[in-house]
Amino acid sequence: MIEAKEIIQILPHAFPFLLVDRILEVEPGKRIVGIKNVTYNEPFFPGHFPGQPIMPGVLIVEAMAQTAGILVFKTMLGGDQEKMEGHQKRPVFFLGIDNARFRKPVIPGDQLRFEIEVTRQRQSIWGFKGKALVEGRLVAEADLLAMMGEEK
Repeated sequence: MIEAKEIIQILPHAFPFLLVDRILEVEPGKRIVGIKNVTYNEPFFPGHFPGQPIMPGVLIVEAMAQTAGILVFKTMLGGDQEKMEGHQKRPVFFLGIDNARFRKPVIPGDQLRFEIEVTRQRQSIWGFKGKALVEGRLVAEADLLAMMGEEK
């Protein structure tokens, strides 16, 4: 399990754009499972939508991409803490989204479970199949493409 403190060290994102709270499972090079607890305190809810808060689909996809980014780092760096400290020298860039589908609104109180599987990996390019579930029900899915960047 990877807790918030380590996620903050891995991803370059910060509040309010860090959208992964915990990692439950990691199989380097294969798959990862992450969690996002959705609360009324999210900064987007007052405007999306007043009186009927719904998490924007684009942020659900971003959360899947962040979860996939953690998998890339854990795969490339093997969890080596010394290497992790310098990880930001090689950013992961989000290259594309295909086949995005949104099946059910995500509302405050929901817990999103992200299940991400590697579909391809060649040199620095990674493909993923991402699913977002609430209480075991599929709420969103997408095919994601990312690239490990060069050192800064």
